[in-house]
Amino acid sequence: GGTVVRQVYRPGKFLNASLDKASEENERHAVHVRSDGGKDIIFVQIAGLVARRIVCYLADGQEVRTGERFGLIRFGSRTDIYLPDGVEPLVSLGQNMIGGETLIADLEGRNDAPMQVEVR
Repeated sequence: GGTVVRQVYRPGKFLNASLDKASEENERHAVHVRSDGGKDIIFVQIAGLVARRIVCYLADGQEVRTGERFGLIRFGSRTDIYLPDGVEPLVSLGQNMIGGETLIADLEGRNDAPMQVEVR
C-alpha cells in the first residue's frame, strides 16, 4: 500500500495510444504514489483514439492498498507505470495483465537508490 502524493491532469490530443508520442501528446492523468516502504511509483493513465475519457477515483493524501483499483479509461487505452530504479518487474514485455490481480513488481527489491520524481 501507500499514499497518493500528487496528481496531475494534462489535456491533450487523442492519438493512437500504442504510439510512443502518445505518452507526451495525449490527454493524460498522472498519479504519484509513495509506498509504505518509501518508494515512489508513478501511474499515467493515457487517453487514446477511441478511449477519450479518463476516470480516477483518488485524492491527494489518500491511502491506497496494493491491488486496489483506482480508476479506468472508458473503452480501454493505456497506463504507463514508472517504477523506482533497481526494482525488478515481475512481468514481461507484451504480457497481458489484469488490473488488481497481476503482480507487476516487488518493491522490496535489491536497490534502495533514491529515484528523482517528476510528475508532468
